Amino acid sequence: MSLVARCACSNASIEVSGDVLAHAVCHCDNCKRRTGSAFGVSAYFRKRDVVSTSGELTRYALHNKARNEDQERYFCKNCGTTLYWYSSTYPDFVGIAGGCFASDALGEPSINSSSSKKLPWVAVPSAWRKTE
Repeated sequence: MSLVARCACSNASIEVSGDVLAHAVCHCDNCKRRTGSAFGVSAYFRKRDVVSTSGELTRYALHNKARNEDQERYFCKNCGTTLYWYSSTYPDFVGIAGGCFASDALGEPSINSSSSKKLPWVAVPSAWRKTE
């Protein structure tokens, strides 16, 4: 199955072919700041499943002290949407912003990540696997 995630202005995209390895809602401070929201929605694929990227992308590198990991984020140079990222913790995977898949191709997330940092007014299904 081939899936395409696009930024808000549709000038940048990433296409992947393969299975979603993890589909999560994350409540960590890093994801909150990355999205400007109460949580981030992420889909993880194997790096080798990336078919193509397009558009003018800008790279932002950072060291996440809380997780002791290096991250590279790629975002649209035009609209600023964070489209995808790589993490030294999971060197064989690419994370893609779940909201950038316009259709419901990913379905419902199944992981509630960094659940201890979830804001009290956010509700998630109890069936989702919790991680701290």
